[in-house]
Amino acid sequence: MIKITAIIPTLNEEFHIEEAIESVLFADEIIVIDSFSTDNTVALAEKYNVKIIKRKFDDFSSQKNFAISKATNSWIYVLDADERVSKELREEILKAVKNPKDFVGFSFNRDFYFMNKQIKFGGYSNNKVIRLFDKNFSRYNGSLVHEKIITDGKIGEIETPIKHYSYKNFSHHLTKVQNYKELQAKELFAQGKKSSLFKIIVKPKTRFLTHYFFKLGFLDGFRGFVIAAIQSYGIFIKYVSLRLLQKKMK
Repeated sequence: MIKITAIIPTLNEEFHIEEAIESVLFADEIIVIDSFSTDNTVALAEKYNVKIIKRKFDDFSSQKNFAISKATNSWIYVLDADERVSKELREEILKAVKNPKDFVGFSFNRDFYFMNKQIKFGGYSNNKVIRLFDKNFSRYNGSLVHEKIITDGKIGEIETPIKHYSYKNFSHHLTKVQNYKELQAKELFAQGKKSSLFKIIVKPKTRFLTHYFFKLGFLDGFRGFVIAAIQSYGIFIKYVSLRLLQKKMK
Protein backbone atom coordinates (compact mmCIF):
# COMPACT_ATOMS: atom_id res chain seq x y z
CA MET A 1 0.00 0.00 0.00
CA ILE A 2 1.45 3.38 -1.05
CA LYS A 3 1.38 5.90 1.80
CA ILE A 4 1.00 9.70 1.76
CA THR A 5 2.58 12.45 3.85
CA ALA A 6 0.58 15.68 4.06
CA ILE A 7 2.58 18.85 4.71
CA ILE A 8 1.02 22.05 6.07
CA PRO A 9 3.26 25.16 6.34
CA THR A 10 2.06 27.61 9.00
CA LEU A 11 2.67 31.03 10.48
CA ASN A 12 -0.04 32.34 12.80
CA GLU A 13 -2.79 30.20 11.28
CA GLU A 14 -4.94 29.58 14.36
CA PHE A 15 -7.97 30.62 12.31
CA HIS A 16 -7.40 27.82 9.79
CA ILE A 17 -5.18 25.10 11.25
CA GLU A 18 -7.76 22.72 12.73
CA GLU A 19 -9.93 22.57 9.62
CA ALA A 20 -6.82 22.20 7.47
CA ILE A 21 -5.58 19.22 9.50
CA GLU A 22 -9.02 17.61 9.61
CA SER A 23 -9.29 17.79 5.83
CA VAL A 24 -6.09 15.70 5.40
CA LEU A 25 -6.64 13.13 8.15
CA PHE A 26 -6.71 10.52 5.37
CA ALA A 27 -2.90 10.92 5.07
CA ASP A 28 -0.66 8.37 6.78
CA GLU A 29 1.56 11.14 8.15
CA ILE A 30 0.88 14.85 8.68
CA ILE A 31 3.72 17.33 9.10
CA VAL A 32 3.02 20.88 10.28
CA ILE A 33 6.09 23.00 9.56
CA ASP A 34 5.69 26.15 11.62
CA SER A 35 7.65 29.41 11.30
CA PHE A 36 7.51 30.10 15.06
CA SER A 37 3.90 31.26 15.24
CA THR A 38 3.07 33.69 18.03
CA ASP A 39 -0.61 32.73 18.23
CA ASN A 40 -2.25 29.37 19.14
CA THR A 41 -1.40 27.59 15.88
CA VAL A 42 0.98 25.06 17.43
CA ALA A 43 -1.18 24.41 20.51
CA LEU A 44 -4.18 23.70 18.30
CA ALA A 45 -2.15 21.46 16.00
CA GLU A 46 -0.89 19.46 18.98
CA LYS A 47 -4.44 18.24 19.59
CA TYR A 48 -3.99 15.98 16.57
CA ASN A 49 -1.65 13.14 15.69
CA VAL A 50 0.75 15.28 13.69
CA LYS A 51 4.49 15.85 13.54
CA ILE A 52 5.34 19.48 14.31
CA ILE A 53 8.59 20.95 13.01
CA LYS A 54 9.61 24.49 13.94
CA ARG A 55 11.90 26.25 11.49
CA LYS A 56 12.75 29.90 11.00
CA PHE A 57 11.19 31.14 7.77
CA ASP A 58 13.57 32.17 5.00
CA ASP A 59 11.46 31.57 1.89
CA PHE A 60 8.54 29.38 0.82
CA SER A 61 10.57 26.99 -1.33
CA SER A 62 13.16 26.28 1.36
CA GLN A 63 10.49 25.82 4.02
CA LYS A 64 8.57 23.28 1.98
CA ASN A 65 11.66 21.46 0.70
CA PHE A 66 12.87 21.08 4.29
CA ALA A 67 9.54 19.54 5.33
CA ILE A 68 9.67 17.21 2.32
CA SER A 69 13.10 16.01 3.41
CA LYS A 70 11.60 15.02 6.78
CA ALA A 71 8.68 13.09 5.28
CA THR A 72 8.58 9.35 5.89
CA ASN A 73 6.65 8.59 2.70
CA SER A 74 7.51 9.18 -0.95
CA TRP A 75 4.15 10.62 -1.98
CA ILE A 76 3.61 14.15 -0.69
CA TYR A 77 0.49 16.27 -0.57
CA VAL A 78 1.14 19.95 0.28
CA LEU A 79 -1.78 21.84 1.76
CA ASP A 80 -1.68 25.55 2.57
CA ALA A 81 -3.44 26.20 5.86
CA ASP A 82 -6.14 28.21 4.10
CA GLU A 83 -7.05 25.33 1.77
CA ARG A 84 -9.46 22.44 2.26
CA VAL A 85 -9.70 18.94 0.80
CA SER A 86 -13.30 17.86 0.25
CA LYS A 87 -14.47 14.27 0.56
CA GLU A 88 -14.62 13.99 -3.25
CA LEU A 89 -11.09 15.35 -3.62
CA ARG A 90 -9.80 13.00 -0.93
CA GLU A 91 -11.12 9.99 -2.84
CA GLU A 92 -9.54 11.21 -6.07
CA ILE A 93 -6.16 11.76 -4.35
CA LEU A 94 -6.19 8.27 -2.87
CA LYS A 95 -7.14 6.78 -6.23
CA ALA A 96 -4.33 8.67 -8.00
CA VAL A 97 -1.68 7.51 -5.53
CA LYS A 98 -2.93 3.93 -5.60
CA ASN A 99 -2.50 3.84 -9.37
CA PRO A 100 -0.30 6.76 -10.52
CA LYS A 101 0.48 5.05 -13.84
CA ASP A 102 3.55 6.84 -15.19
CA PHE A 103 2.83 10.18 -13.49
CA VAL A 104 5.20 11.55 -10.82
CA GLY A 105 2.84 14.32 -9.78
CA PHE A 106 -0.65 15.75 -10.20
CA SER A 107 -1.96 19.28 -10.72
CA PHE A 108 -5.15 20.71 -9.24
CA ASN A 109 -7.44 23.63 -9.92
CA ARG A 110 -8.35 25.84 -6.97
CA ASP A 111 -11.72 27.44 -6.29
CA PHE A 112 -10.93 30.81 -4.71
CA TYR A 113 -13.22 32.20 -1.98
CA PHE A 114 -13.23 35.78 -0.71
CA MET A 115 -15.67 37.33 1.78
CA ASN A 116 -17.53 34.00 1.96
CA LYS A 117 -18.20 33.75 -1.76
CA GLN A 118 -16.46 32.00 -4.64
CA ILE A 119 -14.64 34.39 -6.99
CA LYS A 120 -15.01 33.32 -10.61
CA PHE A 121 -13.39 36.15 -12.56
CA GLY A 122 -10.47 38.58 -12.33
CA GLY A 123 -7.95 35.86 -13.13
CA TYR A 124 -8.86 33.69 -10.14
CA SER A 125 -10.33 30.78 -12.07
CA ASN A 126 -8.26 28.00 -13.65
CA ASN A 127 -5.52 28.50 -11.07
CA LYS A 128 -3.52 25.29 -11.53
CA VAL A 129 -1.03 24.12 -8.89
CA ILE A 130 0.92 20.90 -8.37
CA ARG A 131 0.24 19.69 -4.85
CA LEU A 132 0.54 15.89 -5.04
CA PHE A 133 3.89 14.42 -6.11
CA ASP A 134 6.53 11.77 -5.59
CA LYS A 135 9.37 13.46 -3.70
CA ASN A 136 11.94 11.27 -5.46
CA PHE A 137 11.24 13.19 -8.68
CA SER A 138 10.13 16.59 -7.39
CA ARG A 139 11.38 19.70 -5.59
CA TYR A 140 10.29 23.32 -5.20
CA ASN A 141 12.15 25.65 -7.53
CA GLY A 142 13.72 28.02 -5.00
CA SER A 143 11.52 31.07 -5.66
CA LEU A 144 10.94 33.25 -2.60
CA VAL A 145 7.21 33.55 -3.40
CA HIS A 146 4.82 31.80 -5.78
CA GLU A 147 7.08 28.78 -5.60
CA LYS A 148 6.52 25.98 -8.09
CA ILE A 149 7.23 22.27 -8.14
CA ILE A 150 9.83 21.17 -10.66
CA THR A 151 9.41 17.51 -11.60
CA ASP A 152 11.45 14.98 -13.53
CA GLY A 153 8.52 13.22 -15.17
CA LYS A 154 4.93 13.52 -16.36
CA ILE A 155 2.20 15.41 -14.52
CA GLY A 156 -1.40 14.21 -14.42
CA GLU A 157 -4.51 16.21 -13.55
CA ILE A 158 -6.96 15.91 -10.68
CA GLU A 159 -10.49 16.95 -11.64
CA THR A 160 -11.92 17.94 -8.24
CA PRO A 161 -10.72 21.42 -7.21
CA ILE A 162 -9.10 22.46 -3.95
CA LYS A 163 -11.16 24.94 -1.93
CA HIS A 164 -9.01 28.00 -1.27
CA TYR A 165 -10.06 30.39 1.51
CA SER A 166 -7.04 32.64 1.23
CA TYR A 167 -8.15 35.68 3.22
CA LYS A 168 -10.28 35.59 6.36
CA ASN A 169 -11.07 39.32 6.15
CA PHE A 170 -10.10 42.57 4.43
CA SER A 171 -7.19 43.48 6.74
CA HIS A 172 -5.79 39.95 6.49
CA HIS A 173 -5.89 40.24 2.70
CA LEU A 174 -3.95 43.52 2.83
CA THR A 175 -1.33 42.14 5.20
CA LYS A 176 -0.80 38.96 3.23
CA VAL A 177 -0.47 40.80 -0.09
CA GLN A 178 2.02 43.23 1.44
CA ASN A 179 4.18 40.41 2.81
CA TYR A 180 4.20 38.62 -0.55
CA LYS A 181 5.08 41.75 -2.48
CA GLU A 182 7.94 42.66 -0.16
CA LEU A 183 9.38 39.18 -0.72
CA GLN A 184 8.90 39.60 -4.48
CA ALA A 185 10.82 42.89 -4.31
CA LYS A 186 13.74 41.10 -2.64
CA GLU A 187 13.65 38.45 -5.35
CA LEU A 188 13.64 41.08 -8.12
CA PHE A 189 16.49 42.95 -6.40
CA ALA A 190 18.57 39.76 -6.25
CA GLN A 191 17.96 39.34 -10.00
CA GLY A 192 19.25 42.85 -10.70
CA LYS A 193 15.82 44.22 -11.65
CA LYS A 194 15.13 47.94 -11.19
CA SER A 195 12.20 50.04 -10.03
CA SER A 196 11.42 53.60 -11.12
CA LEU A 197 8.94 56.37 -10.45
CA PHE A 198 7.25 55.46 -13.74
CA LYS A 199 6.72 51.86 -12.62
CA ILE A 200 5.49 52.97 -9.18
CA ILE A 201 2.86 55.22 -10.77
CA VAL A 202 1.82 53.29 -13.89
CA LYS A 203 2.01 49.59 -13.03
CA PRO A 204 -0.53 49.68 -10.15
CA LYS A 205 -3.06 51.34 -12.45
CA THR A 206 -2.37 48.76 -15.15
CA ARG A 207 -2.88 45.92 -12.66
CA PHE A 208 -6.24 47.31 -11.55
CA LEU A 209 -7.46 47.66 -15.13
CA THR A 210 -6.26 44.15 -15.96
CA HIS A 211 -8.04 42.46 -13.03
CA TYR A 212 -11.20 44.54 -13.00
CA PHE A 213 -11.90 45.03 -16.70
CA PHE A 214 -9.81 42.78 -18.97
CA LYS A 215 -10.19 39.71 -16.71
CA LEU A 216 -13.83 40.59 -15.97
CA GLY A 217 -13.41 41.11 -12.24
CA PHE A 218 -16.38 43.50 -12.29
CA LEU A 219 -18.62 40.45 -12.78
CA ASP A 220 -17.82 39.47 -9.19
CA GLY A 221 -19.42 42.72 -8.02
CA PHE A 222 -18.08 44.55 -4.99
CA ARG A 223 -15.75 41.68 -4.14
CA GLY A 224 -14.20 41.90 -7.59
CA PHE A 225 -13.58 45.62 -7.13
CA VAL A 226 -11.94 45.09 -3.72
CA ILE A 227 -9.67 42.36 -5.07
CA ALA A 228 -8.60 44.48 -8.07
CA ALA A 229 -7.86 47.43 -5.77
CA ILE A 230 -5.79 45.28 -3.40
CA GLN A 231 -3.88 43.77 -6.32
CA SER A 232 -3.09 47.31 -7.49
CA TYR A 233 -1.92 48.18 -3.98
CA GLY A 234 0.30 45.09 -3.97
CA ILE A 235 2.07 46.19 -7.15
CA PHE A 236 2.61 49.63 -5.60
CA ILE A 237 4.18 48.00 -2.53
CA LYS A 238 6.42 45.78 -4.68
CA TYR A 239 7.95 48.59 -6.70
CA VAL A 240 8.26 50.98 -3.75
CA SER A 241 10.02 48.21 -1.77
CA LEU A 242 12.32 47.49 -4.71
CA ARG A 243 13.10 51.21 -5.01
CA LEU A 244 13.95 51.37 -1.31
CA LEU A 245 16.28 48.39 -1.66
CA GLN A 246 18.05 50.13 -4.52
CA LYS A 247 18.46 53.32 -2.49
CA LYS A 248 19.79 51.40 0.49
CA MET A 249 22.63 49.98 -1.61
CA LYS A 250 23.78 53.39 -2.94
